[in-house]
Amino acid sequence: QVQLVESGGGLVQAGGSLRLSCAASGPTFRRYFLGWFRQAPGKEREFVAAISWSTDTTYYADSTKGRFTISRDNAKNTVYLQMSSLKPEDTAVYYCAQGGRIRWSGDYGMDYWGKGTLVTVSS
Repeated sequence: QVQLVESGGGLVQAGGSLRLSCAASGPTFRRYFLGWFRQAPGKEREFVAAISWSTDTTYYADSTKGRFTISRDNAKNTVYLQMSSLKPEDTAVYYCAQGGRIRWSGDYGMDYWGKGTLVTVSS
């Protein structure tokens, strides 16, 4: 079974940077896309960024484009989210997910989800 384990969350001041990692294991037959999603307190889960495992094509939410960068390390089966110029509104639990396609609603087409890592940005 596919397992996704996030790490790298923590407390950071506004304007600072943080790098999240997601280690993937298990079958890769549906590892077409790996993405990051987040859920702030009292809000619905939202899309942050995604990357195609085969083509390296990236996708970003408007709210994070230009500040966040998603990348991958094929040898380590790991996807990263480099977050810069962090804002208090970026505070959320960040989830890594894997799927065969990207949908822009519901479960976003993701088949497997990690348990999340908390990012807190102080003002």
